[in-house]
Amino acid sequence: MNMPTSPDTRSCSKVSEVFSRVGDKWSMQVVVVLQSQPQRFNDLRRQVNGVSQQMLTRTLRFLERDGLVERTVLGTSPPQVSYALTPLGRSLAEPVRALAAWALGNLETLQDNRRHYDAAHEEGAK
Repeated sequence: MNMPTSPDTRSCSKVSEVFSRVGDKWSMQVVVVLQSQPQRFNDLRRQVNGVSQQMLTRTLRFLERDGLVERTVLGTSPPQVSYALTPLGRSLAEPVRALAAWALGNLETLQDNRRHYDAAHEEGAK
């Protein structure tokens, strides 16, 4: 992997652009669901809690455009569509799992920090 040795604003900007796409509310969930096996649209929708049909369609198109998800039309009658992670998408699954583990492991601390911050700043505003 070609990683810069020290961050600069240009590389941070590029990384932020990628994070905004793959780190949005629905993309991360789609990647996690697809990491185990390809899924048809309705199966995927059932597993991604709370996503609308329109938003899932949009998310899958963005992921397909970035080369992270492959869409395959199955030769059934009526035709069905299956979605799977590409090799690039599979390479994203591990960092997503690591980030999810970090978030879950630190969620309580983050929430405590927010409460303390909000309480301190609420008192200072009076």
